[in-house]
Amino acid sequence: MSDKAAPKPLNLLRFHRPRRIRLADSSIPPLSAESKRCLRNLAAYRPRNAKFPYPRSRSAAVLVCLFVGRMGDLYVLLNKRSATLRAYAGDTSLPGGKVDPEDRTIEDTARREAYEEIGLPRDKSKVPLLCVLEPFLASNGLIVTPVVVLILDNTLRPILNTAEVASLFSHPLAAFLSSSPPFPTESELDEVPYHTAKDHVSTAPDGTTRVSRAHRFLTGREAGGIKPVFGLTAAILIEAASIAHAPRLPDFEVVPPDAESREQRIARVVLSHPTFRDAYAAEQLRVDWGTVERVARMKSKPMVGDDEHRARRRHTTRSKL
Repeated sequence: MSDKAAPKPLNLLRFHRPRRIRLADSSIPPLSAESKRCLRNLAAYRPRNAKFPYPRSRSAAVLVCLFVGRMGDLYVLLNKRSATLRAYAGDTSLPGGKVDPEDRTIEDTARREAYEEIGLPRDKSKVPLLCVLEPFLASNGLIVTPVVVLILDNTLRPILNTAEVASLFSHPLAAFLSSSPPFPTESELDEVPYHTAKDHVSTAPDGTTRVSRAHRFLTGREAGGIKPVFGLTAAILIEAASIAHAPRLPDFEVVPPDAESREQRIARVVLSHPTFRDAYAAEQLRVDWGTVERVARMKSKPMVGDDEHRARRRHTTRSKL
């Protein structure tokens, strides 16, 4: 065994507790009453502890950057990826990427990537943390954790890394709970539906059938025409909007009946993909495989955010505010 110390596992839930946001000292427009409730809900949110550790080499983060629009509503910043990238060229995404060795927390990863991609300052007084969401599994096998922040300085101007980001645009956060477009007068959306969903059916080696649902939203208000938000990015924004606007639920069914929870899906992939076992071994990271197996076989509770218990917990949290 090598004498070199093994890297410490990434603690996905270790992040700075949000300080009280001093909105009076910021350069943002006045918040609407609904936006104030949204920020309280997000700041009060706490993710569940993961039942088993995730290897750093299979972990990534994205930054959900919220800001206040002219009418006091919350918007989220979105990237259009460069057409020259090898993976997901031209797609709409959130700033983010894989964990680097120098990143102490998953929040560090998200902030570093946003600084590198769009020039968003790492200054937490200008861009404070609201919450960290529970992780998602990306199609490339990475475990992606969303980090939600609020831009308090609307005088900030983006500095795009054009090798990675072609353009930057925004969309109302609440629009990811609706099947109707937030701006009905947009001529670009006259001929196409704003929200669509498609189910994907797969068969496991044991013969069981699994169904997953991918959502797609179309935006077209900014220059450049229609820009679709779909896949993992859409799923993350539905989750963030659901937490922010609780107890309001999306007006569409988020997951199909009997779908796996995100936690189950991660556990199943960790069990079945050799890349994860190799990553655990390379990082000398202990994992209780019995626990992973139990999580993979847990009974699903399909609901917005995957779990009815979480939806009720968010409702209770808001009621106490």
